[in-house]
Amino acid sequence: MGEECLTAAPVILLDQTDSTNAEARRRAEAGETGPLWIAARRQTAGRGRRGRAWEGEMGNLFSTLLTTTRKPPAEAAQVTFIAALAVADLLDRYAPPSVVTIKWPNDVMLAGTKTCGILVESGVHANGGLWLAVGIGVNLAEAPEGTERPATALSHHLSADHVAPPTVERAAEELAEAFDIWLERWETLGFQPILDAWAARTPGLDGPAVARLGHETLEGRAEGVAPDGALKLRLADGSLRLISAGDVFFGEAR
Repeated sequence: MGEECLTAAPVILLDQTDSTNAEARRRAEAGETGPLWIAARRQTAGRGRRGRAWEGEMGNLFSTLLTTTRKPPAEAAQVTFIAALAVADLLDRYAPPSVVTIKWPNDVMLAGTKTCGILVESGVHANGGLWLAVGIGVNLAEAPEGTERPATALSHHLSADHVAPPTVERAAEELAEAFDIWLERWETLGFQPILDAWAARTPGLDGPAVARLGHETLEGRAEGVAPDGALKLRLADGSLRLISAGDVFFGEAR
């Protein structure tokens, strides 16, 4: 990823893999630079944030963009917002757009319930710069059971003109196309237009919020996001905390 990556990346589809992110890492460590989308019909060891499992139900989309960048790590991490927008655009094609939202920072929701997981991993590439693995899982056909928070699938929220969710192949291609549009905007116009579009899809950025971090739980009021996308949380004592990562619940405390 970088100024050289403004064209849509090719998509390869595997019947099965342990994890599309793990496959991207192996390819990067072997010297591959991308850009390349790796999709799979099934994955056996998918991972979400904080090491959580991402279940591999058949008919769902498991995909990872492998790419490289010369951007510093903090700036490269902005691709998580691009990923969320691309997934929202994909869901808009099949569900009523009114039910498609984003929950800070990158959970894409259908009628308020999570339907997508995004995990960005990176490392130093042998050719210089960073390799990025932008992992995206979308529940197209089935929602896994026993998840930490309720999950849903696109098949339960189809608009009147669709009788079934897209195939894995079609969804992978459409996701790659949508991602490429937002990537080009980011490269040519900077992060602010991405952040503005993301914020327009993200309710709860100006109300009560609880942030559960690895070592503490914070309660306060969300006051939008900083220019880098960090959540601004005003605490009861009046101090402002910038939350770059964590589990955040908007509305009532949980």
